[in-house]
Amino acid sequence: MTGGLACSTVRATIPAGRLDCVVVGGGVNGAGAFRDLAMRGLRVALFEKGDFGGGTSGASSGMIHGGLRYLLTEPGVTKLSCRDSGAIRRTASHLIFRIPFLLPVLESARLARGLLFGADAMLFGYDLYARLKGGVGHMLFGREELLRIEPDLSPGVIGGVSFDEWGIEVHRLCWLLARSGEEHGGKAHNHARVSGLRRVDPGGGAEPFFEVEVDRSPGGGRETVEARCVVNAAGPWGPLVAGLAGASYRLRPAKGVHLVLDRRISNYAIVASAVDGREVFLEPWENVTLVGTTDDDYYGDLDDVPVTFDEVRYLTESMASVFPAVREARVISTWAGIRPTLYEYGTSEDKLTREHAVHDHASQGLPGLWSVAGGKLASFRLMSEEAADAVCAFLGVERRSTTAEVPLPGSEEEIDVPSLGVHWSVEPAVLRRMCSRHGARVREILVGMLRVPGSRGAVCACEPVTGAEIAYSIAQEKVRTLDDLSRRTRFGTGPCGGGRCALRAAAILGRHLGWDGAAIREAAREFLDRQYRKRRAAIGGVQARQEVLTAMHLR
Repeated sequence: MTGGLACSTVRATIPAGRLDCVVVGGGVNGAGAFRDLAMRGLRVALFEKGDFGGGTSGASSGMIHGGLRYLLTEPGVTKLSCRDSGAIRRTASHLIFRIPFLLPVLESARLARGLLFGADAMLFGYDLYARLKGGVGHMLFGREELLRIEPDLSPGVIGGVSFDEWGIEVHRLCWLLARSGEEHGGKAHNHARVSGLRRVDPGGGAEPFFEVEVDRSPGGGRETVEARCVVNAAGPWGPLVAGLAGASYRLRPAKGVHLVLDRRISNYAIVASAVDGREVFLEPWENVTLVGTTDDDYYGDLDDVPVTFDEVRYLTESMASVFPAVREARVISTWAGIRPTLYEYGTSEDKLTREHAVHDHASQGLPGLWSVAGGKLASFRLMSEEAADAVCAFLGVERRSTTAEVPLPGSEEEIDVPSLGVHWSVEPAVLRRMCSRHGARVREILVGMLRVPGSRGAVCACEPVTGAEIAYSIAQEKVRTLDDLSRRTRFGTGPCGGGRCALRAAAILGRHLGWDGAAIREAAREFLDRQYRKRRAAIGGVQARQEVLTAMHLR
């Protein structure tokens, strides 16, 4: 608390242009801390080297789940996750969708009946926590009941249990956290990499501060920002950012891989045990299916995390043990993310704690610098609040967090989609998808449809995205690349992989950014190349031949 007392004696000498805080990293933790600080009235800026949610957060499983797997070993993590999931569900309601889970037990499993009734008993405990996030209580099913619910399960099941979780569009979540922070007076910057961080002590009774060097891309030049303190929320890149100032802390980065299937092959998420005993799952996620996830130590390039054929087969074969129909679906994309897991030595990767920490680097001679590490998507709001509390205590600011109460942009009111569709004459499927991304703010897009003839048409048929929504995202949501646009609208994420819509989307983006025809075509080609690399590890047989035909057509 001495930092707060010291700062109160020199507040009048603080230059007008100096920020109270800089937040580094635009994932959920960084964007969440930025929003929290801005809502408390601080002068705060957020710098993200890529795009909001473009790193670890966007490569997650897209669930604010309670953490059933931690119930026996880390019940505190489960309780915390469920409680915070409830707050996220209330404040980001338009982004949330229910995902009912099935946990089947195979007859071939060792002590199968014991496993089934053990899972039933454990879920009675989980139900107590699940209420905190609005989850439905679990149920126990026999073989016939389970196969009636999901006929594509393996006929070798003896029964199973159900439990409830919530899915969320993480890319939209990260952007809306940043947007909310801006609406409360902060400044959020994407494509702005922090390349230098130095603590300056001017002496003479003046308050020490941090100089933050920022490189803007593409071709935006370099600038230096002054801030009284810094929150480092750069995820797995965090130790590198801390190192710029001479600070250090350790993580144990873990690689998680997900597969994206071309459609919803089940309306239930299904849990399976992999060949090595680890837990994997299949998850209906909006209009596709996710299969995940691996959990392996990673020591490679954080900016280029490959997915291997071996990992694709590991996930596919593991899920096929309880859900053979997974082999009939086409993998249209993959993604890999690196978890910023707290450091532990001698523990198996999948047993690493999901606890979090806010490291105070004052002990390293850098008061006013904190690094956020570990944790889960489901508890990001609380982690962000803890970081914001540390900043406020240091600056002597006595304002509490209200992020658990104030809705994100778009969740201020519930939208009656059928009535809105009739009033605006918009196709129901298109309107539902827009509302799931923009909530109440969808009216701003609908007004744009009236102003621009032809903008009602779908640019991407796989994930119904209209020209009006693309134009709105470019104008209002800090979109500078096709990848940014894909994260905001999900264009190019369906079975076509962008093949049918990349050029049209690039043309709209190019018009707003002043690109010529060559630049538009090059942007579309580069986007398609990145989309191909995401699914390359899963290509084989018929799909390989189709890729060649598609590539020839696009040229």
